Amino acid sequence: MRRGRSNVILFVGLQGAGKTTTIAKFASYYSKRSWKVSMVCADTFRAGALDQLKQNATKLRIPFYGSYTEADPVAIAQEGVDQFRKDKYEVIIVDTSGRHKQSEGLLDEMQEIAQAVQPDNTVFVMDATQGQAVYDQAMGFREAVDVGAVVVTKLDGHAKGGGALSAVAATQSPIIFLGSGEHFDDFETFNASSFVNKLLGYSDMRGVMEDLQTFHDPKKQGELLERVQKGGDFTLRDLYSQFTNMISMGGMGKMMGNMMPGIPEYLVPKDGNDEATLRLKRFCIMMDSMTAAELDGKVNLQAYKKDPNAASRIKRIARGSGSTPLEVQLLLQTHMQFSSMTKNMSKMGSMDKGKQAQLQQQMRKNPSLINQRLNQMDPQVLQQMGGRDAVMKLLQGGANGAEAQQAAMAAMMGGAGGGGGGGMGGMPGMPQLPPGMDMQKMMQMAQQMGLGGGGGGFPGGFPGAGAGGFPGMPPNMDSFR
Repeated sequence: MRRGRSNVILFVGLQGAGKTTTIAKFASYYSKRSWKVSMVCADTFRAGALDQLKQNATKLRIPFYGSYTEADPVAIAQEGVDQFRKDKYEVIIVDTSGRHKQSEGLLDEMQEIAQAVQPDNTVFVMDATQGQAVYDQAMGFREAVDVGAVVVTKLDGHAKGGGALSAVAATQSPIIFLGSGEHFDDFETFNASSFVNKLLGYSDMRGVMEDLQTFHDPKKQGELLERVQKGGDFTLRDLYSQFTNMISMGGMGKMMGNMMPGIPEYLVPKDGNDEATLRLKRFCIMMDSMTAAELDGKVNLQAYKKDPNAASRIKRIARGSGSTPLEVQLLLQTHMQFSSMTKNMSKMGSMDKGKQAQLQQQMRKNPSLINQRLNQMDPQVLQQMGGRDAVMKLLQGGANGAEAQQAAMAAMMGGAGGGGGGGMGGMPGMPQLPPGMDMQKMMQMAQQMGLGGGGGGFPGGFPGAGAGGFPGMPPNMDSFR
């Protein structure tokens, strides 16, 4: 899709595949990214279709078009698209009646709608729980209309969608999104390596990095890392900016769950998204109670144990934000961890690929250098990678996959490792491939289907989202007496 013009997206799919809900998620996704979005309900077959779309559109504050009196879906689609084109909406989403290939009348209707609105793309919504059984249906849709993309839904159920890949192949179209829940935020862009990782039980750091990159100004992030690289500080004001961006993303619990294991419970509690977001908001309220000098690091609040002035300031911040001094201390400890990770990421980002390869070679030849780096790693991260012996073997060439070595290097430098579709089979503690499943063949099949390859790291990445995720809970917190 291109900005500055009207992009008409026609959604088609089987009955009960979750098409109308998917349309709302699709609209929410682009609306959050500042696209001018609208929806048209051309489903006159299912009772309550317009009511459902209207309810979703109202929640999302997105304009919609539909009719309770007009029975011709082609006329409704044409009128709605014409109106939104006139109003210069960038994304015009058209909902159609759910159908199957045996419904010849409905397939003819779908073709008429496509001819009337001339969509820029036709999206086929597919239910992952149907697996390979949807193959024939997908072929029927492909023959009826020009399917240009696929959205796979209901990935939050017991089925994980592996068998559905053959059905996607029938459309000869790429998967663009995955739906995994009822909420509007349960919607993510598709990447072949991330999808395979989830099938195998691995984490999806790449998907998280894409979300973070979308909601962060790349220029500002680059300036931040460059400033820190030149010896500048990662201030509380910088931390505030990161937290507010994370809050604006929504779906905090889901986002954290996609990160590597080891996320501390005080930032990602078991209660879910609302509680996780609330914690970050509490931190932001505390920073709202700080002075400009405190936010910009001109006053050393970290010296509260020895400096009575800093201790007094923390008490003032606690009173002003309705918090306790202990909670403000927790914020300061979190800031220290984020600051450390940012500095490590700036160091990693300043190394070109040649220097990184040279350092890898030095580490393979010099175990003492590896031990030196291992001593600097977060113990939780080290444990997640299989322990000290596993990482030693990995960096010395004992495990499969160049991407795995790069990930280990990034972890040791405190940065965000590359995604990649490489093997992780040589690392103890990592889940093994199910019997009969060949990772290389799966990735080749995905590429043949136009689903893309493995993703890389996160250049100029998000401070604090390094290999170990968020900073751990400080072991000892001192309260004021």
